[in-house]
Amino acid sequence: MIPYKTIDPLLDKGVLTIWLNRPEVHNAFDETMLRELTDCMEALDPLVLCVILRGRGKSFCAGVDLHWMKAVSQNSFEQNYTESLLLSRCFLSIYNCPKPTMAVVHGVALGGANGLLSACDLAYCTDEATFSLSEVKIGIVPACISPYVIKRIGEYGAKELMLTGRRIKGKEAEHFRLVNKSVREEFLEETLEEVLALLRTSGPKAMSQCKTLIHEVANNLTLMEAYDYTARMIAEIRASDEGQEGMNAFLEKRKPNWVK
Repeated sequence: MIPYKTIDPLLDKGVLTIWLNRPEVHNAFDETMLRELTDCMEALDPLVLCVILRGRGKSFCAGVDLHWMKAVSQNSFEQNYTESLLLSRCFLSIYNCPKPTMAVVHGVALGGANGLLSACDLAYCTDEATFSLSEVKIGIVPACISPYVIKRIGEYGAKELMLTGRRIKGKEAEHFRLVNKSVREEFLEETLEEVLALLRTSGPKAMSQCKTLIHEVANNLTLMEAYDYTARMIAEIRASDEGQEGMNAFLEKRKPNWVK
């Protein structure tokens, strides 16, 4: 795996943990981190089972790096637009990842950090984690993260958090469905292992196909288009090697060959 300056990807038993690695600034992201994270997501090894996004040090991510934001604010519209596209591409690379993705949040998740976690399929946090969509407090808007945050928490939840910019803790983030579950800090690793155990028993190709199915139904297809698309998909998958193995294992009351 190629060396990076601002992230630290570690692969262990098929699980790729991407550590945001700027602990001295609470993993605030700059242009370099956005480029490196996007590169890592877009060059994913096909043997990876799932991807976990975490932060080194005291926090998950404090959002945009203030020094970078100050420099960008002095640029022309075209330069600002180009820089903003880095944000959009990074979030989209996470959202479009063919493997299951999971954010594990501790410390703070401020501003754009909520785009990173919302673009993931699953998100877990500690009860003491702090979340804020505080862009309006400095006269800007959470633009590039909005498609993913709104998908997670809905229109009116997004209005409450984005318009007020107030800070919430883990349990309230769970209430808003910004995260799937908030747990006490001492139970975070146990919760993570429980989720990984479930993913390891799911068909690897089936999980990728399931993500494609959800993406198409949620974003692209009308009900009548889904009528045919879904029927074709399940017919193809039933005939696939993995589909045949899974169904045979179920009927024969044994574990399928992807379960080690």
